[in-house]
Amino acid sequence: MHKAKKKFGQNFLVDENIIADIIGAIRPEADDNLVEIGPGLGALTRPLLKRLKRLHVVEIDRDIIARLENDYPQPNAKLVIHAGDALKFDLATLDAPLRIVGNLPYNISSPLLFHFSDYAARITDMHFMLQNEVVERMVAEPSTPAYGRLSVMLQYRFFMEKLLDVPPESFRPAPKVNSAIVRMIPLPAGEIQVKNTVLFAQIVAAAFGQRRKTLRNTLRSFLNEAGFEQLGINPQLRAENLSVTEFSRIAAFLDAQA
Repeated sequence: MHKAKKKFGQNFLVDENIIADIIGAIRPEADDNLVEIGPGLGALTRPLLKRLKRLHVVEIDRDIIARLENDYPQPNAKLVIHAGDALKFDLATLDAPLRIVGNLPYNISSPLLFHFSDYAARITDMHFMLQNEVVERMVAEPSTPAYGRLSVMLQYRFFMEKLLDVPPESFRPAPKVNSAIVRMIPLPAGEIQVKNTVLFAQIVAAAFGQRRKTLRNTLRSFLNEAGFEQLGINPQLRAENLSVTEFSRIAAFLDAQA
């Protein structure tokens, strides 16, 4: 039996009912270009393979790769194994449109989400198992405690919804946190309000850098009083009070002045 490795944040899904619910949410079709991040011991891999003509998997753990290669000798028309770090994997090497699924390592979930976001134009949808706290932050509304930088930086380019809760006892070993499944669907290019993504990211990072301070303080290097007035944004508000649309308006305003 494979021993879970802490350095890879491994917790293996074993609950058959949850597995069935996840597959039901994904609804894989035979011709889908589907990529599984971190197949682990195959909880999702096996049912996916029953429905797909081909499945790509990205795995960093050499022991798991060896198990997969033993079960599916490479090259294999059904299961294509990509050995390496998902954070460095170039999704542009695979045919689009892509569907991505996975039980993401909780210790690097945010960097992985941002990495996959860079390929949004090539992606149909993504279904991920994540720490519930992270999912709550992803889908949070403005002026709520969970709303923050992660919320804004993902919501400007994805429609997201929490699908189901997954308790710790659904895994071996059981994590110390609750988990959840989230669906992410890239917004059509015409609906993305942000044009200068670098500037937008800088503004959001600055605004949430000291989230208890007002925008007058956190965005001091970006906006003066006249700028706030022109935008119709109260400088006494905090970052958590601004919608994604308002952040994008700030970025567009500053970009036009550059």
